[in-house]
Amino acid sequence: MTPMPSIRPKPKNPARLQGACAATPGFVRAHVTCRGNQLTAASGAGGGKRNRKRLVGIMAASAGPATAAGARTKTKRKHFVPQRVKLPRAADPFLAVLCWGIHHQINELSQVPLPIMLLPDDFKANSKIKVNNHLFNRENLPSHFKFKEYCPQVFRNLRERFGIDDQDFQVSLTRSPPQYEGEGSDRRFLLSWDRTLVVKEISSEDVADVHSLLSHYHQYVVQCHGNTLLPQFLGMFRTGVDSEERYVLAMRNMFSHRLPVHRKYDLKGSLVSREASDKEKGKDLPTLKDMDFLNKNERVYVGEEAKREFLEKLKRDVEFLVQLKIMDYSLLLGIHEVPRAEEEDEPEDEDGGDNGTAGLYGASPEGLGIAGDFGAHRALGPGDFDSRVDVYAVRSQGGPCCEVYFMGLIDILTQYDAKKKAAHAAKTVKHGAGAEISTVHPEQYAKRFLDFITNIFA
Repeated sequence: MTPMPSIRPKPKNPARLQGACAATPGFVRAHVTCRGNQLTAASGAGGGKRNRKRLVGIMAASAGPATAAGARTKTKRKHFVPQRVKLPRAADPFLAVLCWGIHHQINELSQVPLPIMLLPDDFKANSKIKVNNHLFNRENLPSHFKFKEYCPQVFRNLRERFGIDDQDFQVSLTRSPPQYEGEGSDRRFLLSWDRTLVVKEISSEDVADVHSLLSHYHQYVVQCHGNTLLPQFLGMFRTGVDSEERYVLAMRNMFSHRLPVHRKYDLKGSLVSREASDKEKGKDLPTLKDMDFLNKNERVYVGEEAKREFLEKLKRDVEFLVQLKIMDYSLLLGIHEVPRAEEEDEPEDEDGGDNGTAGLYGASPEGLGIAGDFGAHRALGPGDFDSRVDVYAVRSQGGPCCEVYFMGLIDILTQYDAKKKAAHAAKTVKHGAGAEISTVHPEQYAKRFLDFITNIFA
C-alpha cells in the first residue's frame, strides 16, 4: 500500500498580511515577518499596546489557532506596580528635579568603585539623564525633565577630602527640599533642611569658570589636606524643566547649622562704595560692608594662637588666588552673640523641621545628614559647636562678651580679565588714582585685602 504523501500547509502571503495591517486604523510603525509557517510581529516606537493587540488579532485570523495561541503567549501583558512612596511636594519643580537628580546620581555613583587617581578626563566628564512620561512620583515631579551632574568623580573626591560622606550629602539635600532662608534673603541661595549646605544658583558663565578653576582647586585642596578658608565646592548640577535650564553649585554652609548669626559682614578691604544701602540695613539680618565695620568700631576678639592659625591659612589661600589671577573675593564674617542667644532662648528643631519623612525621592537612606547625630553623643551648650561640622567657626577670647565667629572666603570665581581692566580704568578716572577701589590688579588687591583683615582683630 502506497503511503500518503505528507501535506504541508502553504505559507501565508506576507505581502497580503502586511497590506491588511496597513489598512488597520491606528497601526503605526509595525512590521510583520513570515518564517515558514510561523509569524512574528515587532512594533516600533510609534506602535503602542493597542496596535500590538490589533496586530495579534490579524495574525490569529490569518495563521490559524496554533499561531494565534503562540502570539497570545508572546504578548502576555505584564502587570506594572507603580512606586507607592508618600513624598512631600516641592513648591518649585526645579527643586523637585534637583532633589531627585542628586538622589539618583549618588545612588549610581555608589555602584562605581573609587578611582585610584583622577585623570584629566574626569575634569571634563559629566553624567546626565533625560526623563519623559515617567510613571513614578507623578504628583511631585514634572512629566518631562533633565538632570546633569558635572565632573562627578572630582566632586566625589572633594567631598571625601572635606570629610563629607556621600550618603550624608545625599540625605542633607534630599530628605526635604532646600529652602530660602527667609523673607528678604538673596534668592540665589538656598539652605538644606539641616542647614549644613548652601545651594547657589549660578550662570552658565560661572559653570565655565568653575571648570577652568577646578583642576587647580582640587590640587590645592589635596596639598592643604582640606584645611582651607576657601569655599568647599561639593557638587555642580544642571536641571532642565519646560525648556528652561538652571545651574546650581552645592557648598558647605560657612555659618553654623545650630548657632544663629546676629551680625554679618562682607569685607573686601576697599572703602569706595563699600557701605550697605538703607534698604539692606532695614533687613532682619543685613549684610554690612567695610565702612559699616569701621563706623561701628567692630573688632574680632580671639586668642593669639587662633589668630595666628587663621592668618596663616588666609595668606596661603590668598597666594593661591593670586596665582590664578583671581580678585574681588571677600571675607564673610558672621558673629553669634552667646548672651543674646540665651536671652532669646529659641527652641531648636534638631530635625530641621522634618517629621521623620522617608527619603524624598526613593527609599529612605540611613544616616542623619552631615550634621549627624553629634547631639545624641554630647550635649552642646550655649555657644558650643562641633568643629567637624562648623569648620569655619572660631570662639572668642578676651572680648567684652562671649561670641563665636564664622569666617571664610567667598566669591572666588572672578578673574582679572579685560572686563575688569576696563572697570579699573573707569573707576580710577572717577575716584582718582589713590582711591581704595575694589577693581584692581590681583596682587594689589591681595595686599590691601590682607592688610585690612589683619587689622580687624583686637
